[in-house]
Amino acid sequence: MAEDSDLEKTEPASGRRIEQAREKGQVARSRELTTVTALLAAGGGLMVMGDGMMDHLRAMMRNAFTLSRQDAFDTTQMFAHLYQHSFDILMTFMPFMGLMLIVTVASSILISGWLFSVEALVPDFSRLDPLKGVKRVISWGGVVEMFKAVFKAGLIGGVAFWVLWKDVDGIIALASQPLEPGLSHLVGLVGFTFMAVSASMLLIVAIDVPYQLWNHAKQLKMTKEEVRQESRETEGDPHVKARIRQLQREAARRRMMSEVPKADVIVTNPTHYSVALRYQEKKMGAPQVVAKGAGLLALRIRELGEENQVPVLEAPSLARALFRHAELGQEIPARLYTAVAEVLAYVYQLRQYRTYGGKQPDAPQSLPVPPELDFVREAV
Repeated sequence: MAEDSDLEKTEPASGRRIEQAREKGQVARSRELTTVTALLAAGGGLMVMGDGMMDHLRAMMRNAFTLSRQDAFDTTQMFAHLYQHSFDILMTFMPFMGLMLIVTVASSILISGWLFSVEALVPDFSRLDPLKGVKRVISWGGVVEMFKAVFKAGLIGGVAFWVLWKDVDGIIALASQPLEPGLSHLVGLVGFTFMAVSASMLLIVAIDVPYQLWNHAKQLKMTKEEVRQESRETEGDPHVKARIRQLQREAARRRMMSEVPKADVIVTNPTHYSVALRYQEKKMGAPQVVAKGAGLLALRIRELGEENQVPVLEAPSLARALFRHAELGQEIPARLYTAVAEVLAYVYQLRQYRTYGGKQPDAPQSLPVPPELDFVREAV
């Protein structure tokens, strides 16, 4: 059961999955939105610019067919007239074509933004497979498209019938009207019907756009195994990362332990914590922590120090304060200067005793450690 749930696409698409889909040209698109906006723009453009374009066309037709006798029998003028009038026609329709181009492009990027994908231009011959084509037709998406086409045909047909039936008397009267008024009435009727039908398709757009967004998100959903695999690819295998961290900790521990023989003193708790300190008067502003550890690591630091004849001092409160508030490789906190100074003074006296003999120094018993730095006292 767990394996089945891992193979079900229940997880939303990750940002990387969405970006990969965009690179392949797979984004949410609504053909209905593009169609409706293009139709409405065409109808509105003709209503606004139609009279001007017709006037220009009438003038061009009048000029095109008005020829002098000399031009009519001069075959060399044919291509010159054809080029000139073709250019005039192009310039007449240029504003309308520009409007259609802008509206079509804007509507196509309205949902998912601008996208240019080279991969989408690569031929996909698998689409020529008849079996896959049949599967697409009988799939859930094919059924939705079929119902959408039926609904669209019924809606457009119903609106067109309602508009024409509403003005049925005017349509019948067209037969008895003079040419000019009749053409004007017919153009107005066709234009109104066209705009009404185009506007009715906004209902289809209102349904299709949310559906396309939902369907696109559904197609990009991921299984739990895919999410885990992507996480491993982007962030690395958790087991490998854990092993790397372990190796890094071991390397850092080895480096730390190599500094223990160079320490001046090891302060212990006596067995729970161990902190190794080193001080070089000409190189350091204050004593530094070269090694520290708790539990077995603390015991190993103490043993390694004893093997290398590093003085070991049992000072529980100072050991706890250094372990918690002093960072490895950094100088000790200023509030512990006095206590550590007493320890170092004892260490220097001990070196003198071991080198020249004399009276053995007494280990400091009560070090001035601020109570708030001793976390055992804080816990109490």
